[in-house]
Amino acid sequence: MENSQRVNDLHHQAMAIAEHAFIAKWKGDNETAVTHFRHAYELEAQAARLVAETPIEPSRSVLLRSAASLAYHCGEMREAEKLIGLALAGDPPPEIREELRDLMRVILDALHEKAVGD
Repeated sequence: MENSQRVNDLHHQAMAIAEHAFIAKWKGDNETAVTHFRHAYELEAQAARLVAETPIEPSRSVLLRSAASLAYHCGEMREAEKLIGLALAGDPPPEIREELRDLMRVILDALHEKAVGD
């Protein structure tokens, strides 16, 4: 299978599973939501890693941002940080760069709240 087709397939699978995760979260079923978020994150991270070393923007940074967001939703804060760093190390368009920074702020706030609460 061609690399770009593999990336597309993984991304579409991840987004379908993420939709189930958001529905479960909305219904208050956090355990199911986290399980779905984790599965979606794993698929999206695979897709992102396939394009991470390419200069193909904005696809590269969009996939990395999406994987980072899913990592955040399943509690993988360190993985989310790494993915954001990888995305910012490239040349994302300004609007994606700002979204990555916003997501990083959310993650840092969550980490700070966890550290204060421990």
